[in-house]
Amino acid sequence: MTDTSSYPATSWYAATVDPPPRFAALDGDTTADVAILGGGFTGLSAALYLAEAGRDVVLLEAERVGWGASGRNGGQLHSGQRRDVDWLEARFGLDEAKRLWTLAEEAKTALHDIIKRHEIACDYRAGLIHAVHKQRFLAEEAAYVDKLRVRYDYPHVETLDRDAVEAALGTDAYHGGWRDRGAGHLHPLKLALGMARAAAAAGARLHEASPVVALGDDGHPALVTRKGRVRAETVVLAGNGYLDGLMPDVEARVMPINNYVLTTEPIGAGRTGGLLAAGEAASDSRFVVHYWRPTPDGRLLFGGGETFSRRDPRDVKAFVRRHMLTIYPQLADARIDYAWGGTLAITRHRLPYIRKLASGVYAACGYSGHGVGTAPFAGRVLAEAINGNPARLDAFAQFPCPAFPGGRWLRAPTLAAAMTWYALRDRL
Repeated sequence: MTDTSSYPATSWYAATVDPPPRFAALDGDTTADVAILGGGFTGLSAALYLAEAGRDVVLLEAERVGWGASGRNGGQLHSGQRRDVDWLEARFGLDEAKRLWTLAEEAKTALHDIIKRHEIACDYRAGLIHAVHKQRFLAEEAAYVDKLRVRYDYPHVETLDRDAVEAALGTDAYHGGWRDRGAGHLHPLKLALGMARAAAAAGARLHEASPVVALGDDGHPALVTRKGRVRAETVVLAGNGYLDGLMPDVEARVMPINNYVLTTEPIGAGRTGGLLAAGEAASDSRFVVHYWRPTPDGRLLFGGGETFSRRDPRDVKAFVRRHMLTIYPQLADARIDYAWGGTLAITRHRLPYIRKLASGVYAACGYSGHGVGTAPFAGRVLAEAINGNPARLDAFAQFPCPAFPGGRWLRAPTLAAAMTWYALRDRL
């Protein structure tokens, strides 16, 4: 049985936060204007924006606020959507690709606004380097940077040659890359807890240790737990990879996968003379992506490796360490102090699933690795729609989100086979 009293003991994030707020479990029945399932970035953001607009909001979290992907992820704030603008232009046309780019830029701005307005100390640092692992990719990556600068009027990117990438990252594993000064990285659990405090201060009622076991009640929108229920005019499903049978149609389109992260002992990362000396984050061009960044106390935080069931590898440290050593073999003797995993959710097209599902029922999930920027923005988009302004919701909802082949039970082995092929291709 999952311990709902604490965050993962093996997480560096959990080890480096002030004592988190505690919110009592739901006990009995209540009513609200809006009932929210999920205490991650999306649910907390929606609760914050709705409470600030005067709505009576109740949020139910099965574990602790920020317990899931929102408090475990790599902490990287990327520009754009999970799919690059070349893919978006080819699939939807230039105008829609630009619209999605604009929405992503609005998401970054909105996140910085939340951090500033509510004085959330979440260790934000600017700068993210995209490292190219195959020489044959260099020309198209350079053309991509030019496109962002000219066609998308985004001046914050620049190409880097091999020597520049090696100097920035402290590894010779890459052939070149590019820098995005408009992206960055942060401590995601500090962000989630700061949003929870802000939402509660605005009047939202937050309840932890309150897993939802059913939706709806006598034909009215409601969230039902084993100890009570919340009847509401509107229900928001913000459980991402943890819906677990509550909404089969959503689960057919949004699939949970697990990803894993470690942190080394303090090695001077992010400081002069160390790895990532300028304090930037990095990710690479592999389909099964590696991502890493320095922490404020000089550790290397590194993410890599995925699984497609709720069962974690037997030795998470070893599982991630082998990925890290392909990039930083000089860290073979570095002590690994923390290692943990978490469940995120992906869609087939890697675009977020943000929808009005039925009268009074909304959902937002499937951020496919771009949740730091997209998930809080999705909460704002839902809040706007619930308050009568669905323009941004409609902008996301117009894009198709096909179901995974094989249905709920066969989608995981199907995806695992595909990802094995892509992992092999990354090495060729």
